[in-house]
Amino acid sequence: MTATTTSPTAVTDLLQDFSLEMTAKDAAKLEEAAHVIPQGTRISVTFLPNEEFPQRISTAKRVKELGFVPVPHFSARRLKSEQEFEWFLGELATQVGIQDCFVIAGDPPQPEGPYEDALAIIKSGLLGKYGIKHVGISGYPEGHPDISGPKLRQAMIDKKAVLTDLGLDYSVMTQFGFDADPVLDWLKQVRADGIDKPVYIGVAGPAKVKTLLGYAARCGVGTSAKVMLKYGLSLTKLLGAQGPDPIINELASRLDPAVHGKVFLHFYPFGGLAKTADWIREFEAKQG
Repeated sequence: MTATTTSPTAVTDLLQDFSLEMTAKDAAKLEEAAHVIPQGTRISVTFLPNEEFPQRISTAKRVKELGFVPVPHFSARRLKSEQEFEWFLGELATQVGIQDCFVIAGDPPQPEGPYEDALAIIKSGLLGKYGIKHVGISGYPEGHPDISGPKLRQAMIDKKAVLTDLGLDYSVMTQFGFDADPVLDWLKQVRADGIDKPVYIGVAGPAKVKTLLGYAARCGVGTSAKVMLKYGLSLTKLLGAQGPDPIINELASRLDPAVHGKVFLHFYPFGGLAKTADWIREFEAKQG
């Protein structure tokens, strides 16, 4: 079902605490976009294989210097030892003073060190030891190409239990998608499972349609002909650009706080940080 009307207030609610993602190599791009990003915005710093620890640390430090909240990622299977992880945490604590992070299993089929998945990092107790107070965990409304639905569901329940026992606050951040239907169904299930913390729904910032579909294919995100038709992503438009207006408007029109809980947006700036930040500001302005 596609929404026909969208309340400006509902859209504003979704955008009031949005977050952004960047790589460790994007510090200069963040500086260019900083003037249009609200102070205090949570900005994730990814943990990619072609980046070095000092670069990740310096980028997180720059995020904080610019007035934002750095949320460094920890990719469990890419950490080669407990000593390496503790060193990274220690440097982030002393140089940046972080209190937020995001934990994820990571892409390698086999762990490169002692951490099998995000839950192993959480169970280690090291996050709280180095000053982390809030932990982001992953969500997959459209599933994961390598993990079954029941296993994903149980993993989130287990993470919630351990984080609660450790006295750590948490939120959920999802993979990006194009279709509101699986997001809404998944949110309903997550809330039924007792996950009552804020959920940041991933959306792709404005970019060329071919670029978006390329990222989607690599990430296992559903891009069926039905979804393309629903949002006007026809083959004749593949050379054009697309913003996340359709999914944001549909989410805003169909979200029910009593059923879906507190929901915000997390932007993946595939078309660039500045372009995404400008788009968000212009989109907000349209809401009056």
